[in-house]
Amino acid sequence: MSMKELSEQGKSLVKMYEEIADIGYDRVFGDRVSKAYNDFELSKFRDLVRPHFLNHSIGSVLDYGCGRSDWTAAGFDPMTGASAQEFFEVKQVRQFEPARKLLQKKKSDCVVCFDVLEHIFLADIKTVVRDLFSLSKKLLVVNVACYSANALLPNGENAHVTIREPGWWKGMIDSVAADFPSVNVILICSKSYVSGVFYGVYNANQWIQSDSFSIEQTELKFGEDVSVAKPITLTADQIFEAVDLLTTSEPETIPRIASLMANNIQSIASPQTA
Repeated sequence: MSMKELSEQGKSLVKMYEEIADIGYDRVFGDRVSKAYNDFELSKFRDLVRPHFLNHSIGSVLDYGCGRSDWTAAGFDPMTGASAQEFFEVKQVRQFEPARKLLQKKKSDCVVCFDVLEHIFLADIKTVVRDLFSLSKKLLVVNVACYSANALLPNGENAHVTIREPGWWKGMIDSVAADFPSVNVILICSKSYVSGVFYGVYNANQWIQSDSFSIEQTELKFGEDVSVAKPITLTADQIFEAVDLLTTSEPETIPRIASLMANNIQSIASPQTA
């Protein structure tokens, strides 16, 4: 895929992302971030993805829409201090980020595409998804955000321009996967920064070779307890730490948390009388 294949809106978006890469962006909270694309989004799914790299003997990887991700920097895995390249045991890493003029698009054993598709104009989604498949020899790993971003585009719109439900994204990926039956796919749809749906690894050959017309798909929810709730006990310090982590990663939760505290926690200054 080249810039020529994008719609006019798609080309305009690329220019906006170039501007964001150069000078930063405004957020919905009214503040500004001066350096964009700093998060290595694959990091939070590293333990989920790594076994599939090993199972498919991945030697080369293309990071499609890599932002500023550094595969050679130490500390990708906090437990071992390993870099991403060491952690996934890959020999060659290529990076594609048109907003930063990184254009190392070459067919690789694995293509990873994290937090990219929601930034693509709707009319260009299928073109980009087809590009992802065409560049993958063995494995395609996609994570897409299904919620609004904190970041704003230079024109004031939300940076997540295409927000759809997980089932919509699954259908889009499946429609293209049929043309690339040997490519194994992992699709992760994030409903929030810490929760969402993980679709088990599959390829279209499994459908073609099936004796059944009905194709089942493994669907695993993460970041939420789908079992029967069990009572837990937390210390005050643990509660404050959890609230701090949540409000740091998702500041939009602050008003709701403040409301919950105001409505449910009695003031120690005005204790109830018997």
